[in-house]
Amino acid sequence: MTEVLARLDGITRHFGHVKALDRANLEIYSGEIHGILGENGAGKTTLLSILGGIIHPDVGFLEVDGSRVRLQSARAAWKMGIGLVHQHFTLVPGLSVLENLALGRRHKGRRWTLHLKEIRKEASQLSKLTGLTVPFEASIEELGVGDRQRIEILKALLRDPQLLVLDEPTAVLAPAEIDQLFRLLRTLAEEGRAVVLVAHKLDEILSIADRVTVLRQGRTVMTAVRADVDIEILTDAMMGSSGSEGEAPTAPAGNALSALGQSSDSLAQNRESGNRSVAKLKGVDVYGPQGGLALQDVGLEVMSGEVIGVAGVEGNGQRELALVLSGRQEVASGKLEIPEHVGFIPQDRNREGLAAEFNLTENVALALHRDPQFRWGPLLRWNLIELHASEIRSRFKVQSSGERALVRELSGGNQQRLVVGRELSRMPELLIAENPTRGLDFTATAFVRGELKRLAHDTAAGVVLISTDLDEILEVADRVFVILRGKLTPVPSTHDSREAVGAMMLGSRLEVH
Repeated sequence: MTEVLARLDGITRHFGHVKALDRANLEIYSGEIHGILGENGAGKTTLLSILGGIIHPDVGFLEVDGSRVRLQSARAAWKMGIGLVHQHFTLVPGLSVLENLALGRRHKGRRWTLHLKEIRKEASQLSKLTGLTVPFEASIEELGVGDRQRIEILKALLRDPQLLVLDEPTAVLAPAEIDQLFRLLRTLAEEGRAVVLVAHKLDEILSIADRVTVLRQGRTVMTAVRADVDIEILTDAMMGSSGSEGEAPTAPAGNALSALGQSSDSLAQNRESGNRSVAKLKGVDVYGPQGGLALQDVGLEVMSGEVIGVAGVEGNGQRELALVLSGRQEVASGKLEIPEHVGFIPQDRNREGLAAEFNLTENVALALHRDPQFRWGPLLRWNLIELHASEIRSRFKVQSSGERALVRELSGGNQQRLVVGRELSRMPELLIAENPTRGLDFTATAFVRGELKRLAHDTAAGVVLISTDLDEILEVADRVFVILRGKLTPVPSTHDSREAVGAMMLGSRLEVH
């Protein structure tokens, strides 16, 4: 008989007036991979945080190995063999990758330098086994989200957990890395350990999970064996019979967001007829944080009314490309032309997109404080900004207690909705979007992809979509480029299949006939 490794029973948890969990249940068996599904704000991260000792339930209890426990901290969870890989990274910016991997590991009174040598050896072996390669000597603050995700997973695996809990680990990994990670998770399960995996892509969960639990509005609404469910059943469970919380309504007429829903006949006619150049890079070189060239002789022209997709494995210069196009980084050489009004959806919303201790209205103000529409001389027109924040919250279904709720109280998916909604509502001439659907459920993902296309095609904006999700690139983009070792290469329209673009990402040459 399969042993119950951990059990959460009747878990309720409030954050202020928001009930994140409502008598939720979860039972985890040894030797299984257990998938957790739910829309943004369903309570997934909260449930995992209780399991990982980060927060405590208001009501309900946790059992580990048949005994009730009250975990006082993440360290206490680790001592019981529970390892949590957070959706929001917990790395120390001022330290190197190796030092972060060593944190929390006991070194039995030996010198720190000797301890680091041991950690490096273990981490190198594990890196080869998993395919999760990281630069051990680099500082955390120099790295993008892909590297940070790999480090978080390695840090957890180095502690040899009996129960590994992963919150959205695949969001910024390349397809090959995801495949290798899933093979590792299967090996861990076969060894008798347990894995809990949260993901928004239903096909990922169905490909790897032994059992699946669905949360909706803080409640457990389904737990089933993988063989007994399919995408349709899981979708119905996530959304409920009354419809999806993530389904975006049409924009109310007369507000600042309604333009996004207008047809090209009603809006684009107010713009110059015909395509025009929105942004241009010619012979651009850019240095990376470690001193070498991150972009080499890059040429790109973004036209009005089009979505350009940039695909590539993390660390090949897409970060620098996004920063240059958004006006946040200077070029070392070459020519750069960008418009005055540029929108930017960063890949790391916590570092660059939002101020966690500000409320929704204040975070919207961060992008609007120079807009004359929202100013009265030197003063901000807070009543209009709050109204605008309300419109964003309504259209993009940002689940919160109101416009004055603190951003840190929102789920990761709802934080992402806020960033995307804020930047789209600015009606920029050029929008740079880095992994804009990271952390979003499938309904919100479909909505955002549609809004990116609508922004370009209906308002004549230029959109540059930089994404590790090939399916996203191929669905949304009018033209596709691959970035590899700092060089940007256009993908011929005759070779824009998933397989062909994936091959180019890995350095394979295409033969164009």
